[in-house]
Amino acid sequence: MTTPYQQQAPQQAQGAAYGAYTSPIPVRPATLGDALASEWTKIRSVRSTMWTLGTLLVLVLGIGLLAAVAVNTSGSHMGDNPVVSLGFYGVLLGSICVITLGVLTIASEYGTGMIRTTLTACPSRARILTAKSIVFFLLSFVIVTVSTFLVAMIQTSMVDGGRQPTGGELLKATVGVGLYISTLGLLSLAIGALIRHSAGAITVMIGVVLLPLVLALFMFSASLASVRQALFEYSIPSQLAVFYGASVTDSGPHGWMPLLILAGVTAVALGGAFASLSKRDV
Repeated sequence: MTTPYQQQAPQQAQGAAYGAYTSPIPVRPATLGDALASEWTKIRSVRSTMWTLGTLLVLVLGIGLLAAVAVNTSGSHMGDNPVVSLGFYGVLLGSICVITLGVLTIASEYGTGMIRTTLTACPSRARILTAKSIVFFLLSFVIVTVSTFLVAMIQTSMVDGGRQPTGGELLKATVGVGLYISTLGLLSLAIGALIRHSAGAITVMIGVVLLPLVLALFMFSASLASVRQALFEYSIPSQLAVFYGASVTDSGPHGWMPLLILAGVTAVALGGAFASLSKRDV
């Protein structure tokens, strides 16, 4: 039985006769697993990842702890709201970190010109965007879910003036929030792929998060009451509050519906990003 090296020996001898070199390492086509390994190496080796995720942890844990201390020291009662609803404020601010990282995951490569190297190593543009999306989503989901779970445990053990959450409420305030914020970050990645400019894409995403709520606050006309109500109900902060059992209005999305709405918008944006990446030049 001949070994692979014995089978390659005639090819090496023929290559040597013409002055060429034949590598003994077998050549195989690249796969999605290779792209995932490459994107994982890139996202964990750049400083922006450490800074944005570190800031996220500080905001979620720090503001959540401060909110619990403030409720305890003031002696106020939270009524029917579960204790974990105090984590909303830190997560809302921390979502800006996830948005920033989502944009930088792809837009920074266009800014530095490294996207040319990436496309040379992996000509399949759909595979690149798929790998970036999977790696970013899983990383952000794990970090957000773990941080929200930690702050929920701290708040339930510290606060005496609030209702303890049920299992379903705790699931929504941890896993549900992790899925929602990670999907919001995935939408940011898609916008970054479409705009190809870090500052511009981050500005657009901050506007998506904050502008509907700000516009609704200044709509005093009675003729705009329905528009104002819709902006309140479907703004990102209002939909995020649903996962904490603190909905801004009695109507509008409830349960897991905000996640489905955001997932649909993100799917459309990712479809546009795939089409744009395939048709546009670098």
